[in-house]
Amino acid sequence: MFEKIVAIEPVSLITSAEERVKGLAKEVTFFRDIPEDADEIVARVADADAMLVNYTSTITSDIIDRCPNLDYIGMCCSLYSPESANVDVKYAREQGITVTGIRDYGDEGVVEYVVRELISCFHGFGFDPKGNPIEPWDKKRREITGLKAGIVGLGKSGGMIADALRFFGADISYYSRSKKMEAKDKGYEYMPLHDLLAKNEVIFTCLNKNVTLFYQEEFDKLGNGKILFNTGLSPSWDARAFEEWIQGDNLFYCDSIEALGDESLLKHPHICCMEVSAGRTQQAFDRLSQKVLANLLEYNG
Repeated sequence: MFEKIVAIEPVSLITSAEERVKGLAKEVTFFRDIPEDADEIVARVADADAMLVNYTSTITSDIIDRCPNLDYIGMCCSLYSPESANVDVKYAREQGITVTGIRDYGDEGVVEYVVRELISCFHGFGFDPKGNPIEPWDKKRREITGLKAGIVGLGKSGGMIADALRFFGADISYYSRSKKMEAKDKGYEYMPLHDLLAKNEVIFTCLNKNVTLFYQEEFDKLGNGKILFNTGLSPSWDARAFEEWIQGDNLFYCDSIEALGDESLLKHPHICCMEVSAGRTQQAFDRLSQKVLANLLEYNG
């Protein structure tokens, strides 16, 4: 049993999961607001041996050093790689601290968001986030059938988006760090990134946080008359190159400001940002809670 567990900020656990966490330690504290700085994080952790953290705070090596009783850090958010994490995972593990994270809990909502936006864009249904009536993308109402769609990053969410678009009749190709045998079996074509950008009308970037693949050369290959979706947790591009590209005859879609990166771009007429995370649904919170609890229980023996 843990001595003391502290959730330093809102961690999105459902009520029943919070009650179960309370049974895993002699003392448990859930903070309901985000700490302002490192000093506040350290003060909240105090003498705890377990910390729960969401994606909204960054846990640096300095913070870890200032929390000498820590044995466990539970990330209640995605952990795909140490490099993309908001916790200094490598340093923590070097200090003998166990760090766990979760993944694949909010993808279903993201897929629904993508399909909804693409259908609205092609058919001219509804209104954009600024309240303006949506005009069909190329002035003619059309289906997803026959769309050339490119997926950059064919992980869980990228694969689900590909499957959803294929259901509607899209022609799917992808770029990823490695070729996927299961994708080949589905008829998805692997392509080098620049070829993928040139071929497809709509591109979806489904990358880990803090991964940048799009620079000026990539936007030059993408060209004009294209639609770009970002479903990641951070921009996948160089800011200057993106801002130049979006001035052309192009459209950009994302769900959250984090995915857009620069709040000042919200007013741009070619940018459609919902300003809400499509993956934060009730079902996603259920899945998140189950996975966070499983990590705690496994560590606690």
